[in-house]
Amino acid sequence: MSRTFGAVIIGDEILSGKRQDKHFAKIAELLGARGLRLSWVEYLGDDRARLAATFKRTMAAGDVVFSCGGIGNTPDDHTRQAVSAALGVDLELHAAAFAELQIRFAGEEISEQRKLLATFPQGVQMVPNPFNRIAGFSINDHYFVPGFPQMAHPMIEWALDTHYRELFQPVAGTVEKAFLLTGPNAYESALLDLMERIVADYPTLRLFSLPSLVGKERKHLELGVEGAPELVDRAMEEIRLDIERRGIAWVWRA
Repeated sequence: MSRTFGAVIIGDEILSGKRQDKHFAKIAELLGARGLRLSWVEYLGDDRARLAATFKRTMAAGDVVFSCGGIGNTPDDHTRQAVSAALGVDLELHAAAFAELQIRFAGEEISEQRKLLATFPQGVQMVPNPFNRIAGFSINDHYFVPGFPQMAHPMIEWALDTHYRELFQPVAGTVEKAFLLTGPNAYESALLDLMERIVADYPTLRLFSLPSLVGKERKHLELGVEGAPELVDRAMEEIRLDIERRGIAWVWRA
């Protein structure tokens, strides 16, 4: 069974450049360590209507989605309300998340403002936060976690290991090899038939094609595959024979 994994990264401060995103690379790393791959990522500002429309669309698609940011209790946090709108349900105090708050703030008053931290759309499940016990929530294979990386990343790792372990693929033994192609015919459009044939003949491999430019001039085309070593070697040999037949110069990518 395969699933598509995506990420939604939220915050005006990221889109304005005031803060650098630290989620994309880490989510890709967490998935890669389990033999999985991130298929898409969207960056969105603090716009409740746009967030609601996005979550409604991604839930309908059936993807596994990690959403980072916007679940705090300040006026610029819109994620919980957006998810509520996307689902067509009300917000309510989540019992398990509130119990975590009571542990977190033991001996202190749980104000109405603090209760907002445990107020989620109806019907969701809690995502535990090992950093400070202020929980996130999940529904329909969507996991809503804080924008702080030290909180978000362990929560995403928990979600993967708890709910998607059956999808994990072996990582050991996977290799990636590529040629650097040069010359007048070393461009993607001229090699589409070769690429399509390799993809069809080796469906378990990942083919990649990366042009490199210097100014407006083509420097080289990096063409390669990733996957099981034996299949990679076989596919690369087929690529080599084909590009030599076409008179395209090549060297192994370092």
